[in-house]
Amino acid sequence: MKNQFKLTLAGLALLAATAAWAQSAGSWMARAGITQITPHVTSGCLSAPDFGDLGTGGALGCTRIGVDKDAQIGGGITYMLSDNVSVDVPLALPFKHQILGDGSMQGAGVIGSVSALPVTVFLQYRFLSASAKFRPYVGLGATYAHFFDEQGSGRLTATTNPGGPATHFSVDSKFILTPQLGATLALDEKMFIDVFYSRSKLRTTTKMSTGQQIQADLDPSSLGLAIGFRF
Repeated sequence: MKNQFKLTLAGLALLAATAAWAQSAGSWMARAGITQITPHVTSGCLSAPDFGDLGTGGALGCTRIGVDKDAQIGGGITYMLSDNVSVDVPLALPFKHQILGDGSMQGAGVIGSVSALPVTVFLQYRFLSASAKFRPYVGLGATYAHFFDEQGSGRLTATTNPGGPATHFSVDSKFILTPQLGATLALDEKMFIDVFYSRSKLRTTTKMSTGQQIQADLDPSSLGLAIGFRF
């Protein structure tokens, strides 16, 4: 009887220890780290008139754009709807991307900048049991890609409105779907590491104050690494 009692206590202790760090239904998780967004740009031509290659002795050209990557402090909050299904809301500071000349303006350098704040809600499925220390997951999110604080350079004005007032521009914000792959690794009863990758299809239109516009497929990918706390 005494041995059975000891075995029972040992079993309960093991269950309690497991439950303390399990990603089970009703549990919350918060994380903080770094997130990098990398656009994969396929740009159309600037609508007429396009003065992009006048500086190289040409006539009208095909001005295209490129967009560089940016990394910011990021993180998020997750709620487990069940032992395998979760809702996740990523959080991050706004990303600031430089816009580069391409096509007939290749080599011109920075022609502008834009800030971006993607707002996403993910529905995730987490594999393996709730008590597994390593849990890969897949997710599908609804994202509102919000662009703001657009700023053009003198080179942009020379391309779109030479000799005229400075050119201003705006980038259309869009709703898109975002597929996701990720995994968590438990460090102890409460702490864990989270890593994720996602890539979206995103086509935007940049509209100039001069009436010209340019369409581009940005197709951004996101890579995040964070340390989290389970409670």
